[in-house]
Amino acid sequence: MLESLIHVSLTGISAGMFIWLVASGLTLIFGVLRVLNFAHGSFYMLGAYLCYTVLRYIGVDFWLGVIVGPLVVCVVGFLMERFLLRQVYDLELPYQLLLTFAMVLIFDELVKMIWGAGSIGSPTVPGLSGSIQIAGRNFPVYNLFIMVVGPLVAIGLWAFLEKSWWGRLIRAAAADREMAAAIGVRVPALYTAVFVFGAWLSAVGGALAVPYVGLLTTGMGEAVIINAFVVVVIGGLGSLQGAFLGALFIGLLNSFGTRYVPALDMFLTFILMGVVLLWRPQGFFAGVDR
Repeated sequence: MLESLIHVSLTGISAGMFIWLVASGLTLIFGVLRVLNFAHGSFYMLGAYLCYTVLRYIGVDFWLGVIVGPLVVCVVGFLMERFLLRQVYDLELPYQLLLTFAMVLIFDELVKMIWGAGSIGSPTVPGLSGSIQIAGRNFPVYNLFIMVVGPLVAIGLWAFLEKSWWGRLIRAAAADREMAAAIGVRVPALYTAVFVFGAWLSAVGGALAVPYVGLLTTGMGEAVIINAFVVVVIGGLGSLQGAFLGALFIGLLNSFGTRYVPALDMFLTFILMGVVLLWRPQGFFAGVDR
């Protein structure tokens, strides 16, 4: 029994770290730009497909794909923010959601046109393939690697936002855009940089997910963005601390649900979100990071 609990917990933590990589960018973008980007999951999908392309068709190392794929997504994010999102910053939330949802459909069709509508098998990572014995059971080495990457990203984001000059500018713009502009901050350029950085975080999550998910599909972006939105709601809009803990909790909830109550597996996440919205609509950590 104990061995099973340990294995299920480790599986949930590793799954939560993938959700965190997506939710961190989504939270950062909302905290600064006040935009809920439905297409954020598409950046995750594009990062995965581009990493696979670098590995499969160019024939280079997987880690180069992890670098190159997200950089290409950064270009996509720049174009999207500069020419589309910038036009709806001052409009009501439904217009932003409609625009970003339209981008989801466009990105899905582009992926089908370039890579096809079928599933693509994921490769293994040399040096991180295989498994090790933990509590009497085999556990994938790559999952352990992701469990280390997630907290490192969280620490890096905290240090960047709290200790760096750029982080102070970002927090100033998030707190009061007009005041930041009045003291000389180039708010539009800062918004673009934050959006591109958030897209990069999501794409890195997608690239790292290539050996983990087993199959690449055009629906993988929608699947992960649903969990990311739930994490953002639970943790509190704009709170990176809340996003990290929320992603960890959702990963564990999904893992235990799949193992012990598979009949309710698809509903547990939404039940939790409903309870949180009724009890604490602002989320558990709303405003903590500011």
